[in-house]
Amino acid sequence: QVQVVESGGGLVQPGGSLRLSCAASGSRLNIYGMSWYRQAPGKQRELVAFITNVGSTNYADSVKGRFTISRDNVKNTAYLQMNSLKPEDTAVYYCNAQLTAGSYGYWGLGTQVTVSS
Repeated sequence: QVQVVESGGGLVQPGGSLRLSCAASGSRLNIYGMSWYRQAPGKQRELVAFITNVGSTNYADSVKGRFTISRDNVKNTAYLQMNSLKPEDTAVYYCNAQLTAGSYGYWGLGTQVTVSS
């Protein structure tokens, strides 16, 4: 069983920055991919960013150029650096850790990001 814990959320003004962390239990070899999703009130859950164990990444078009995903395979931790935040970035951000490609993955409970004046 894998534990996933997100942290780093909070309240920021538009244009501000936050760095989210996702800590997953288990060894590096147990985690193929780590992803950040977000869900805003009344909206569908969407994939924000994804990173594989070899560093391949994918981003949602809405965050390209503003967000950067990275990971530390030794610590089994993924990060999401969020810059130039907009009110529409407001959401609960969830982390998912996949042990193998195509697996369901394990979810954290989420961390709230609120961008508001």
